Amino acid sequence: MAGWLEGKRALVVGAGSGIGRAVLDAFVAEGAKVAALERDPHKCAALSGELPGVPVVEGDAITRDANVRAVDAAVAAYGGLDTLVNCVGIFDFYRGIADIDAEALPDAFDEMFRTNVLSHLQSVKAALPRLRAAAGPSIVLTESASSFYPGRGGALYVASKFAVRGLVAALAHELAPQVRVNGVAPGGTLGTDLRGLASLGLDGVRLDDTPNRAREVAARTPLNVALSGEDHAWSFVFLASDRARGITGETVHPDGGFGLGAPR
Repeated sequence: MAGWLEGKRALVVGAGSGIGRAVLDAFVAEGAKVAALERDPHKCAALSGELPGVPVVEGDAITRDANVRAVDAAVAAYGGLDTLVNCVGIFDFYRGIADIDAEALPDAFDEMFRTNVLSHLQSVKAALPRLRAAAGPSIVLTESASSFYPGRGGALYVASKFAVRGLVAALAHELAPQVRVNGVAPGGTLGTDLRGLASLGLDGVRLDDTPNRAREVAARTPLNVALSGEDHAWSFVFLASDRARGITGETVHPDGGFGLGAPR
């Protein structure tokens, strides 16, 4: 590897699987010292077993307590924090507003926005004092192709991802010149554990279990590719590196060209 993150101290939130785990592995491979926050105890155990040198904190990223404990663990292990990455997310399986019962809507809204937006805010809030004390710190948040285009999620998911896109812009403006803030907007991704809203009875459903998913994901991209978390991870590596020191408030789109329209 090229050592793009040599000497960087990072916290990856939502690091137990999918894009988050791929980012953690890529950061380690590029020389970063990494800590992890993960809600699922089984994923935490796997991380600790496979990467014994990585501090792993079990907790829910929508809470301040979990994020503070994770930041404290990173600082205790490495003496500071240079980079925050948040990869937490939940899906609505394309439920439109007409598909959601009126009685279920408030709880579904709260669950979606607490998971997809509040978790990012809580991570940033907890990490900010330590990031401001570092040299050349950065934040990288996980957007989605749905942060820019409808149709790749339902009403709540698309709205929540547009909110994360707005959060990147707002934080980049607020925290400059001390902290750079950028986003990565993956397209359809294979090998994730992305699940649905519990409030809609979808928490046992995984997006990756959709039949023929690899073929369908590839078919809607001009490059005809179905990308994995490992593919997306290198966008996070670049944005966290000093090679991106002049970039803030921007979004990288590893989506196979999805925004160009469907291939012929």
